[in-house]
Amino acid sequence: MSKTTPLPPKNFVGHRDFQRIARAIAFVDKEFRQQPKVAAIARHVGLSEYHFSRLFHRWAGISPKQYLQVVTARQARAALQEEPSLLDAAAALGLSGTSRLHDLMVSIEAATPAEVRAKGAGITLQFGFSDSPFGRMLVAASRRGVAFLSFLDGDDGKAERAAVEDLRQHWSAAQLQRDDAVALRYARQIFTPLAANNTRTAKSAAPSLNVIGTPFQLRVWKALLQLGSRPSVTYRDVAQQIGMPRAARAVGNAVGANPVGFLIPCHHVLRSGGALGGYRWGVERKRTMLAWEGVLGVAAAN
Repeated sequence: MSKTTPLPPKNFVGHRDFQRIARAIAFVDKEFRQQPKVAAIARHVGLSEYHFSRLFHRWAGISPKQYLQVVTARQARAALQEEPSLLDAAAALGLSGTSRLHDLMVSIEAATPAEVRAKGAGITLQFGFSDSPFGRMLVAASRRGVAFLSFLDGDDGKAERAAVEDLRQHWSAAQLQRDDAVALRYARQIFTPLAANNTRTAKSAAPSLNVIGTPFQLRVWKALLQLGSRPSVTYRDVAQQIGMPRAARAVGNAVGANPVGFLIPCHHVLRSGGALGGYRWGVERKRTMLAWEGVLGVAAAN
């Protein structure tokens, strides 16, 4: 990365800090009924209370104590769905669920059938690595938009090589050019407006997508974008959205094949009972994405 490349926004974290955030989120989600002190959460992730509080506030924009209050209120609302007056009160507090404020601004431009067969032959992809609110990630883009976005399992060379290999398998014949400044620019475009402004002021602020997929996969991915403003959906919801209510299992396979993490919101898909289920980039990351969006939703509502 060149010296002139702008620094990442403050809420971007590397893999190690992301792991601490993810463990804290999981701890709060599990133990919220006990109302743990911030010091107890900090001990759970191996940090002092002071350093943990600073890290969490940098990531979420609120304190750990405030996040605990959000989780508690959200769970109380879920348990009291038969009490409209209490539901109204929760909604007035801005606790009406997560909010992806840019879902319907993201557009997909699929590769042509010839490009799919050619696996990207004749296409140049610029790719690079950047931190994000969800740890280290790889972004690759063609002239037509983001073609690949994945999150790394570490912050070392081995993790980077594994991510590049995943990219090569998906776009095996494309020419790859590394440019970390491009990755950072896309990372800022994707995440900074959400964190800083809680809104997008123009459609052009959202990156377009240039993806390879089967016709069925593309239908599923487009359905996810259409359903993305909802805090959670099930495989059955997506199947019904594409007019194939009995295709929930096939929908699950298409969701798992999503090549563009976060922007195509496969992390919103939960099991029918509300369990998180699996996620291509780890259940901890899925939980943390939903928590981050939930915090932004509360901030936007207030």
